[in-house]
Amino acid sequence: MSDVHQPLSAHITPDTTILPALRLWEIYLADQDRSPYTIKAFANDIQLLASYFPPDKTIGSIATSDLNHFLAWLQKGRGVPCSPKSLARRITSIKSFFRWLHQNGVATIDPAEKVIQQSVISPLPEVLTAQEEEQVLLAAQSYRTQDKPDARPYTLAALLLATGIKKGECLSIALNHIDLESPDAPYLFIRYTSPQYRYKERKIPLPGEWVAAYREYLAQYEPTDIVFPWSPRRLEYLLEEIGEKAGLGKKHLSFDMCRWTCALNDKKSGMDNDQIRQKLGISKIQWREINMKLNRLMDLTATPSLGEGG
Repeated sequence: MSDVHQPLSAHITPDTTILPALRLWEIYLADQDRSPYTIKAFANDIQLLASYFPPDKTIGSIATSDLNHFLAWLQKGRGVPCSPKSLARRITSIKSFFRWLHQNGVATIDPAEKVIQQSVISPLPEVLTAQEEEQVLLAAQSYRTQDKPDARPYTLAALLLATGIKKGECLSIALNHIDLESPDAPYLFIRYTSPQYRYKERKIPLPGEWVAAYREYLAQYEPTDIVFPWSPRRLEYLLEEIGEKAGLGKKHLSFDMCRWTCALNDKKSGMDNDQIRQKLGISKIQWREINMKLNRLMDLTATPSLGEGG
């Protein structure tokens, strides 16, 4: 989608300072269905840029050299650590902001165009091998047959590995978000109360073997509203406990590990990329980096040595 939105000359001019323009840019980004997290991060970056300049510094007076000095200050003069990933994002924010101003006729030239983008490849996420995933499910299953049966570990772990949902989404699942009576198949409905997160809402099919454990879990714990009414830390600890019982060694079972393992399994199964993206509830922009990582994980897991070195 083009960055061109609508003429801004009636609102801001080259003599306008950064912050008034930033407010309109935030509105524009929201109109483009950008993630609220992305908008907040980009806005913070431009606010930091505005704080670097004198209060009366106008948009039209900002040159490429000014932006390069700002970036050098971030790395060496600010006195606050700036990771390569944060620096790369801040450059992206600056480029996007000034490109928007230039394409809308506010800035006669784009001072950020010649700023060198610094791409950062973040580390690959840790995933479970097929054998480790089987060990995790067996370990979680073993709680169901102990002297005091407990279906919670399996209900949680199997749900995460099958659906790839995030921690916050898992903690927000209400009882009526799980439909076991659907004529086609049971499914999980991920919902958001805020309209700005509507694009993340989705239906995810649930495996039949999970349903039996879930029914046991409901009978044992009798939740009244939220499916998992515990703190995030309590559920994280439960996953770690399952991982230890499964003998994962240095790997620590987590929400994130289950999410990436699920996505990788879907990729390996031949699921369409857009279906995986929608199942994860992410935007097309976010998918670019995630897909790159999944492809790299596909290459790594095609070799027999991946599970040996972690």
